[in-house]
Amino acid sequence: MSAGLTDIRATGQDRPERPDGGTSWRRDLGMGARFALASGGSGWIRTALTAVGVGLGVAVLLLAASIPGMLSARADRQDARVPHWGTGEMAPGQDTFRFQDISTEYHGDRIGGLAVQTDASPDTTTATLPPGTDRWPGPGELLVSPALGRLLASDDGALLADRLGDDVVGTIGREGLVGPGELYFYTGVDDLPEETPRTDTWVENMAGEPLGPTLTLLILIVCVVLLMPVAVFIATAVRFGGERRDRRLAALRLVGADTMMTRRVAAGEAMTGALLGLLVGGVFFFAGRGLLGDVSVWGESGYASDIMPSPVLGLLIVLAVPASAVAVTLFALRGVVIEPLGVVREGAARGRRLGWRLVPGVLGALLLVPLAFTYDVADDVTLAQATAGVVLLLVGTTVVLPWLVERVVARLYRGPVAWQLAMRRLQLSSGPAARAVSGITVAVAGATALLMLLAGVDEEQTFDTGRDPSRAQFEVTVSSSEPGEAERLAADIGAQSGVESVYGAVVGWGVETDAGMFDFTIADCAVLGELAVLDSCEDGDVFLSDFVYQGGGAARPDPGQELAFTGTSDSWTVPADAPVVHASGDPGGGVTAGVLATPAAFDQRVLTDPMSRVLVRVDDADPDAGERVRNVVWGHGFDTSVWEMESEQQPERFQSIKQGLLVGATGVMGIIGLSMVVTTIEQLRERRRLLSVLVAFGTRRGTLGVSVLWQSAVPVVLGLLLASLVGTGLGAILLAMVDLPVGSWFFFWPMAGAGAGVIALVTLASLPPLWRMMRPDGLRTE
Repeated sequence: MSAGLTDIRATGQDRPERPDGGTSWRRDLGMGARFALASGGSGWIRTALTAVGVGLGVAVLLLAASIPGMLSARADRQDARVPHWGTGEMAPGQDTFRFQDISTEYHGDRIGGLAVQTDASPDTTTATLPPGTDRWPGPGELLVSPALGRLLASDDGALLADRLGDDVVGTIGREGLVGPGELYFYTGVDDLPEETPRTDTWVENMAGEPLGPTLTLLILIVCVVLLMPVAVFIATAVRFGGERRDRRLAALRLVGADTMMTRRVAAGEAMTGALLGLLVGGVFFFAGRGLLGDVSVWGESGYASDIMPSPVLGLLIVLAVPASAVAVTLFALRGVVIEPLGVVREGAARGRRLGWRLVPGVLGALLLVPLAFTYDVADDVTLAQATAGVVLLLVGTTVVLPWLVERVVARLYRGPVAWQLAMRRLQLSSGPAARAVSGITVAVAGATALLMLLAGVDEEQTFDTGRDPSRAQFEVTVSSSEPGEAERLAADIGAQSGVESVYGAVVGWGVETDAGMFDFTIADCAVLGELAVLDSCEDGDVFLSDFVYQGGGAARPDPGQELAFTGTSDSWTVPADAPVVHASGDPGGGVTAGVLATPAAFDQRVLTDPMSRVLVRVDDADPDAGERVRNVVWGHGFDTSVWEMESEQQPERFQSIKQGLLVGATGVMGIIGLSMVVTTIEQLRERRRLLSVLVAFGTRRGTLGVSVLWQSAVPVVLGLLLASLVGTGLGAILLAMVDLPVGSWFFFWPMAGAGAGVIALVTLASLPPLWRMMRPDGLRTE
């Protein structure tokens, strides 16, 4: 039956005159809403699945819309607890206090902390309290965050309690913490050095430097890649039950409805499902955000009250989701001819056309490729062009996938019964199968490009420290001119369990003499042997380093030269037989210059502001060895610092971006899995009667199960291949934009594997509903 035939009417009377356009729209949309809400158990299930599918996507969008406000609230609380550094020296008073950052580390977790000392007693001072506290801590007392309090009270925190103390007198409230899982403390002291800063106010504006074009582009791509699959899933969810909807609309044509009326009814049904999805999404969002305060993902946590979408973004989501649902539904009906008696698409099916499907991808490439030569400033226009290009390229992936699946399955015939059943089903209707995997296709394509960009930026943002953790894992320094301090510190550290070796030295850098500025290093022979190549060494020997600083200059004095130290009456004569030795470099990445002397040959008291330096090697098999070293250093006072050696380091800002990517990717992959489960169940419901008929005619249930798996596997494989191709190309363009080389062309392997893993889990989760739908009661109909 063609589209041009006259509609068959329920009565022989002429059609009544149609009301005005506005009334017609309201009436037809209302009829669509009644179809969605009052069409029996089957209709309710279909509407519920649509609402859940849309709701999952809406929950993610609301969470994404909350991120700017959440980050702003975290930053405000973090800034509020930073004491204000005055522009000049402040006199002590009743309302002033001094402070020093004494943050530490414990088993890989950063423990933020501040030592505070009020100029008046803690009980009488009028100084502004630290944010989130109700008192000043006295000497030896601790105010701790709830998470740190739990750690200190646990068996796992015993070594940390030995370091910080256990006199906890209060808890830091929400106003003084970035998140509920943060480890932070204030401790009262009475022995801060006089040179520590003094202030009477808090709230220091910690404005950072601009991100720069590379990190800005990375953040932009992260946002697009994480949100694009969500949009695809929402578009897929509003098309649930498309075949049954077409049959209902055909019945409407039978009783006199015209084509435009059926489209309005379909729009009303889709809008109702989307509005219900908004409500379900709101429930998911508020229920989920209440749990986020108790969950730490990749070391990050946040307060539930911070997770609230901005009014503008929230309103945009509320308006965009129903409008998108209507637009997707009308777009899906563009090629459907709905006639009376349910005759839809009768005649030879016309294959999908490739031409227009290439347009989004080509436009995206045209927007991105020029940026490979001009992207050097992250201005608004450039970022908008990059965003549009990435979105169009990923959208092009989703619209090409149905054509690809249709063309490939059209040529697949021979094989076992299960294979033939699967291929015939895909040949008859490959659209739902392609839509089911479109979300994971977009996710894999975007993640592949993002992984390539992240790998390139990671290499750019990583710098070599020159340190050698295989020789020493910790470096301890103390600013003290007291003789024997390095030896005492080294002895205390060396006495700890798990410490294998300790190298201690006293270093004076840039010591002024009448002959110039020289470096002096005083240590025993064992330590000097780590710093230079020595043929022999005894206490009393002196060596001269062959190392010359970049730029030249006097690297060392001459043998036999007398040196008068500036600012003192002391002098020292270099032994005439002091040999020049090759400086081999120390585990801390430095190369020793100037004079290397044993303690008996040089009196360190002539040095101005020397530094005691200790290098420590621990047993890697003992996880608490490093914590014992930190405990020893903690007990040596505020002038002592400890650093864990790393051969490579990255800026903290870049590490934060990677941390956010991991948190976002974890959440989006979870939503992808849940959404695909809903999509798969809806597709099985559409085929419930067919499955029951095949079982009734004697088809083995195992054969049908395998056929369903093949129906999922073929589109998945094609989708992952397409995603890998597009993602690799997009990644290469993005790397060219930031002038970075392509490190590898095989980053799609882990992403494709992760996508296949999600599909496998979804397929396994759909097997129980599949077995239930093969029962004979599936032949019943309404």
